[in-house]
Amino acid sequence: MPVDTPPKSTATPPAIPADDVVVAFRTQNSNIRGRLVRLGATLDQIVVPHAMPDLPGRALSEALALAALCGSALPQGGNLNLLTRSDGPVSILVADYTASGRLRGYARYDAEKIAEIARSGTRHETAAALGNGHLAITLDSGPGQERYQGVLAFESAPLSVTTASYFQQRENLPTFIRTAVAEHYVAPRQAAQSDTRWHRRAGGLMVQSVSASLEGGVEQDDDWKRVEMLAATVEDIELLDPGLTLERLLLRLFHEEAVAIERVIPLSSFCRCSREKVENVLLAFGANELSDMLDDNGKIVVTCEFCTARYEFSLDDLRAAGG
Repeated sequence: MPVDTPPKSTATPPAIPADDVVVAFRTQNSNIRGRLVRLGATLDQIVVPHAMPDLPGRALSEALALAALCGSALPQGGNLNLLTRSDGPVSILVADYTASGRLRGYARYDAEKIAEIARSGTRHETAAALGNGHLAITLDSGPGQERYQGVLAFESAPLSVTTASYFQQRENLPTFIRTAVAEHYVAPRQAAQSDTRWHRRAGGLMVQSVSASLEGGVEQDDDWKRVEMLAATVEDIELLDPGLTLERLLLRLFHEEAVAIERVIPLSSFCRCSREKVENVLLAFGANELSDMLDDNGKIVVTCEFCTARYEFSLDDLRAAGG
């Protein structure tokens, strides 16, 4: 997987938003690369429209944070797809990242199994949601570059642990990843208002050693072990708290390593669907097949799995579009 290439130094450090951002950094004393992600409103925009229960919502939130951490190392024009298929109540997770900082995702789940877990009081962790299965990461570095996919099996393991194992086993890159997901209560702006709600939040930290993956001296390995130990001190609340700036968090974790921020990547939600694209897909079907798709109201209704947008077509609409 491509690693971050440090940009030319500038006199003014990049401004860092409180939320919906990836911060790429390095430790100058030990030359370890890392990235921090924090997701707020963008996560709500992707997850909330699906109106899913807490457990698949948490799993999708973590997958999106991991896609941002991993995908943000790609060059401009690149894309990353993170996919899990498993035998757990959340059978499929999909999270897409484009190198401009855009995210989308969805989850397929068994509502009855999710309800059983909720009634049993089992902790709402991705390991319980996914069960046993496979993680596939597909990398597209951009035009003219060959796509690459790596697959790793997992057994009731947290998604962040499986992703770190993927890089260690498939890419030979020593990797540490910590993620956190929670809901954040937002009070009304005025006492008389009742617009209180819970907002979903996610955060993550990823550090990787390029040097330790190569044949080198003990000093290189010691550098990685030291930074990994420092990274492991990060707490969930630090990854999620919008009141704690990411600059302060980096300094708290790695000030002895002379941490330097290299890139700041704003994050946003997106979807590739459109009425025209759906229409083109439907036009590939024959008249009999289209008739079988009609609902009780005489419409063909297609819902996008990523953004939940609904597109309705009548047979007359499709005949007119097909000429």
